[in-house]
Amino acid sequence: MPNSCVLVCGNVKDRILDERTLELVGAGKELADNLNVELAVVFLGDEIDGIAEEISAFGVDKVYKLAHPLLGTVSPELWVKALQDLCKEIDPKIVLMLHLSTWSDIGTRLAFRFDSVLTTDCVDLKIDAIDGLLLRTKPVYGGSALAVLKYEGFPQFVTVRPHVMKAAHREAVKGRIVDISVDIDPSAVKLKSVRTVKEEALALDKANVIVAGGRGMGGPEGFEELESLAESLRQSFDEVMIGCSRPAVDSGWMTSNHQIGLSGAMVQPDLYIAVGISGAIQHLVGMARSRKIVAVNSDANSSIFSVADYGVVDDFKKVIPALKTTWEELGREKA
Repeated sequence: MPNSCVLVCGNVKDRILDERTLELVGAGKELADNLNVELAVVFLGDEIDGIAEEISAFGVDKVYKLAHPLLGTVSPELWVKALQDLCKEIDPKIVLMLHLSTWSDIGTRLAFRFDSVLTTDCVDLKIDAIDGLLLRTKPVYGGSALAVLKYEGFPQFVTVRPHVMKAAHREAVKGRIVDISVDIDPSAVKLKSVRTVKEEALALDKANVIVAGGRGMGGPEGFEELESLAESLRQSFDEVMIGCSRPAVDSGWMTSNHQIGLSGAMVQPDLYIAVGISGAIQHLVGMARSRKIVAVNSDANSSIFSVADYGVVDDFKKVIPALKTTWEELGREKA
C-alpha cells in the first residue's frame, strides 16, 4: 500500500536505545493518527534485538530490524542503501530522524535518492488539514524567526531537534517486529574508522531545575545572585543549573553553552525560574515545555508571563533574596 506509514529512524547510543528516539515516536504517532496510517520504527545495527523489543512497547505498529555486522558502525553509504531499500518496500509517507550530524548526512543522501528534500532542525510538525502534507516549523535567520515549510513530494524527510517533542509512553500492546534481509556490498564502505572523543559539556537538558537570566539582569553581577539562589535550590534538587537568554550571551555576561532557545538548548525541567527575561519567541520555544515556570520581571507586559505558572512583577534584586530565604526555610523544615 503506497504511503502507508510514518517511519521513525531509531537512534542507538553505545548499543542501547537513545531515549530521544521516544520523542520521534511521540511526534510520529500524532502524525500517523492524523493521516490514518501505521507508525513504524527502523533500527540498523548488529545487536538490535533487545532495542527492537523495547521500542515495540511504545505504541508503534511495526519495528523493522535491519541487522548486519557491517551496520554496527555508522557507515553512511551502507545505511543509506539499506534505508533506501526499506523505503522502496514499505513506501513511507513521512520519514523522521533526530537532528544529529549523522542523520543529517544520511537524510540528505536518502532524500536525494527519492528526488525529495530534507528539512532539518524542525521544532514542530503538523499535518495540513487541507491537503494532508507535512507542515514543518524550523528556526531561520539565526534563530530570530520561525518558518513554516511545506513540500509536495513523497516521501517527506525531516530531522527533528531533540527535546522539543513530547516523548511516547509505554503501552500495553506491543507492535510487531519484522526482520528485513539486508543486502550488503562491503566494497561500498568508504569510511574505514571512527574515533569518538568525549567532550565535557553543560547538559542543560538533564537539569531538574534551571534558574535563567536575561537582559534584565543588567550585567554579570546579576548572574552571581542567580547562582546564589541555585545553591539554595541544590539542597533539595539533584541537578540545578544556570541558564540564560541570547541577549545575556551577546552581552558577554554568560557563555553560549548556558543559552536556552532556538539557537541554544531545548529544555524541559521540573522547575524553570526565568529572571529578567522578556520572553521573545526565540527563548520561549526553548523552555515553554517546562513543567512549572516561575517568571520574575519588572515589566508586567513581558511575554514571559504568557507561559508562566507563577509571575512576580518586581525588581529581581528584591525577589531573589526573598526566594532564597523562603527556600532555605523550607529546607530546614523538611530536615
